[in-house]
Parts: sequence; C-alpha cells; structure tokens
Amino acid sequence: MEITRHLRDRLERERPYIRLDWISQTLQKPIAREVQSDGRIRFWGEVPYPDHDNPHILRVVTLEDGESVLTAFIDSGYRRRR
Repeated sequence: MEITRHLRDRLERERPYIRLDWISQTLQKPIAREVQSDGRIRFWGEVPYPDHDNPHILRVVTLEDGESVLTAFIDSGYRRRR
C-alpha cells in the first residue's frame, strides 16, 4: 500500500480519525470492489468507528494499480451491492 501525498495531507487536515490500518484492511479484505470508468478502483470495508457501537463503511479509492491510495472516507451513503 502506498499513501499519496494528497491522502496524507487530507487525513491530517480533515480526517484524522481514519487510521492507516483501516485502509490496509479495506484493501486486503473488501466487502465490495468496483473499477471506475477512469481506471481507478473503489474498495469498501467495514471499520470500527469511535464512539459508535456499529461499524461504519470506509471507501478507499486507489489508482489503477490497486495500491496507490488517493482518498479514504466514511461512506454514509453506501448500500450493499448484491
């Protein structure tokens, strides 16, 4: 897993609650994966969330290589794909 400068800056500034091990876990064992039209790849995974009883869904977006992470955020609009 490679963390881009964009992601590192964003996590420090806007999303300090997102942990790098959550990102790694989501890439290794996603509950869903989807290739975007631009070749980037979306991964979704369940992660614990501070002060909440239920896990939340983390969306991680990588470059085409599936390793270089561009962004990660809690996806409150996620609906399980069937």
